Amino acid sequence: MNHTQGMLAPESLKGKTIIVTGGGTGLGKSMASYFSELGANLVITSRKIEVLQETAKEIAAKSGCPVHCVACDVREYEQVERVIAEAKEQFGSVDVLLNNAAGNFISPTERLSHRAFDTVVDIVLKGSYNFTLALGKDWIENKQQGNILSIVTTYAWTGSGYVVPSACAKSGVLAMTRSLAVEWAKYGIRSNAIAPGPFPTEGAWDRLLPGDLKKKYDPAKKVPVGRVGDHQELANLAAYLVSDFSAYINGEVITIDGGEWLKGAGEFNQLDAIPEELWDAMEMGRKKGGSKLKMMWLYFKGMRKLKF
Repeated sequence: MNHTQGMLAPESLKGKTIIVTGGGTGLGKSMASYFSELGANLVITSRKIEVLQETAKEIAAKSGCPVHCVACDVREYEQVERVIAEAKEQFGSVDVLLNNAAGNFISPTERLSHRAFDTVVDIVLKGSYNFTLALGKDWIENKQQGNILSIVTTYAWTGSGYVVPSACAKSGVLAMTRSLAVEWAKYGIRSNAIAPGPFPTEGAWDRLLPGDLKKKYDPAKKVPVGRVGDHQELANLAAYLVSDFSAYINGEVITIDGGEWLKGAGEFNQLDAIPEELWDAMEMGRKKGGSKLKMMWLYFKGMRKLKF
């Protein structure tokens, strides 16, 4: 077994109906596919019905489990209600919500129009609370237990320049997750989140880092374990959190980023770029009796190799 393989036993999600927003492509598709492999009834949504239909056909052919797709703009509450109604009509009830739909721009904030800011916040935050509120009301009214899992990001708690709308929106989703974990637990509704690090997807990665930027900005270099994430790793974690195996986990955000955000948070973490010769020179400088000539030679040799 390795990290590119499924983690849970077959049929771990059998009988559960799961709504996945943004489930037609990227990470949403990967998580939805694994849910279906584990026996879940799947409802996937996005704005492009043609993409959804192709994804639903692909997932169902692989898993043998039913996949229902509904075109939906998560910013529109009435459309969200329609998705829930169709899901109940198809499968009787809904057990799990995965808030995954997202949008983002990498840009200096002053270059963004208020409409661009609105687009990201409305999809990420408004879309998440629309689905969460509509489904939560339904669960509470029908005295049904439920499970909400939201995809956030590590800069939801640190903030980040150049993705300010996304940082605002994701931090709001995280606050909602933690708040409802307390408020709705009495109804049997759990609420958790995942904060993924770099998990490249063809669509999002191409939009965020177009052209040669992908070559110049290698996300693996920021990750202590030395690589980006595999989609199956995220799918494994998501499947666990939407399963009954995680019944005692509530109000948590679980980071899966190979240590990326911790490396960026530490004040001196970038010193891993210092070559051995420079460390040797610095150590000699601290110790008595060291050769000044050798120390200087090591210092200049190290400086030539230094790459920040």
